[in-house]
Amino acid sequence: MATKPSCGPAQTLLIEDALKKLIYRDGSRSIRLEKEKKLIPIGTESPFGDFPKGYASMKGKMKTVSSMPESFGGAAKPPARAGAYERRPISKTEFRRFYDRGDLPIQIFHGAVGGKIAWKVEIEKLDFHHYLPIFFDGLREREDPYRFLAVQGVYDMLESGGSKILPVVPQLIIPIKTALNSRCPEVIATTIKILIALVLSGEMIGEALVPYYRQILPVFNIFKSCTSNIGDRIDYSQRKRLNLGELINEALEIFEVHGGEDAFINIKYMIPTYESCVLS
Repeated sequence: MATKPSCGPAQTLLIEDALKKLIYRDGSRSIRLEKEKKLIPIGTESPFGDFPKGYASMKGKMKTVSSMPESFGGAAKPPARAGAYERRPISKTEFRRFYDRGDLPIQIFHGAVGGKIAWKVEIEKLDFHHYLPIFFDGLREREDPYRFLAVQGVYDMLESGGSKILPVVPQLIIPIKTALNSRCPEVIATTIKILIALVLSGEMIGEALVPYYRQILPVFNIFKSCTSNIGDRIDYSQRKRLNLGELINEALEIFEVHGGEDAFINIKYMIPTYESCVLS
């Protein structure tokens, strides 16, 4: 009896959004708050761009988050927090700019349940040096259709890229680092899943990533301990693979296995608490 295929990471993000709509009764609640805090781009005011100056504009009506007063009743100002886990603002991505201009050979295939991508060109014929970094830059998007198209597009290209992926690895480091530095748990989880798929997509890719551990692993070291302790209860969301601590451990083990003889010592240098899964 054939088994139903599991949802991919891009479909999982759509399911999470639908679940939040049921829980909070407001699908745009979190996205709207992030826009008000200027953590993600607001976007254009219409499909044809922004309205002329002086006309009705939603950007001018956006609420601004007031900052806390420096002192309370003459009390001394408390010491500032390090803010290692605080969100960083996400600027407009190259993926959004190219998609809005119609320069990407993709569109959403609305005939599929859960969403699929309709490629206008065969993936094997694409210029990976041009398109793959653009799709990786879209991993830090928080809104659909940009987020869905970027995530699903990366998986499709990694699945069909073959030998075209390895030469492009150096161009992917900056988009990966930028996505991780957003400190957004959802973006970090998606990026780690992409990194795992990248290492497993071809030979020598894991070894090609070793020189770039200093750009990738600092954020891993910050969130490595972010695991949920629920005691003897059941974690029903485990299948979604959204636990950062578990994802980071899984990624580090794959890095070590596929990164060659120098992988462990470089991982240990950046993440001292990591223990080898190969050495006994």
